[in-house]
Amino acid sequence: MSKRLIELFVIDIIIAIDKIKRYTDSFNSADELLHSEMQWDATIRELEIIGEATKNLLNEKFLEDEWRVIVDFRNIIIHEYFGIEHNEVYEVVKSDILEFEKEILKSLNKFNNDELLQVIEDSIIDHKYNKKVISLLEEIKNELGNV
Repeated sequence: MSKRLIELFVIDIIIAIDKIKRYTDSFNSADELLHSEMQWDATIRELEIIGEATKNLLNEKFLEDEWRVIVDFRNIIIHEYFGIEHNEVYEVVKSDILEFEKEILKSLNKFNNDELLQVIEDSIIDHKYNKKVISLLEEIKNELGNV
């Protein structure tokens, strides 16, 4: 099995954060989110993806160890799903994740621009069914093209 490119993990995180923001933008409380079955489940799934991708980035020494808390949170979601504290999830998606998003977007500067653009093109093909993800990736691609 071939090793997955680090750039793909970063793109996975960017997409997952964008989805979480879209899934949760209309909620004003943790209880509202918890009682919206589809948005709750979708948000939890995207948090799992972020945690797994972050674990890979940490293993590759791409991120500072301070972000290990994201992996720890993912482990709680997956292994202690019966004890997920909905207020904590709400705080993560409404506040904490925005700080991580800034760090991840800033990390795009670490990559070769041409290689990153190719990864984004490949991701656009992979997500051809999702217009919102394509729009996000096109926006990032355009920003990189203007650098």
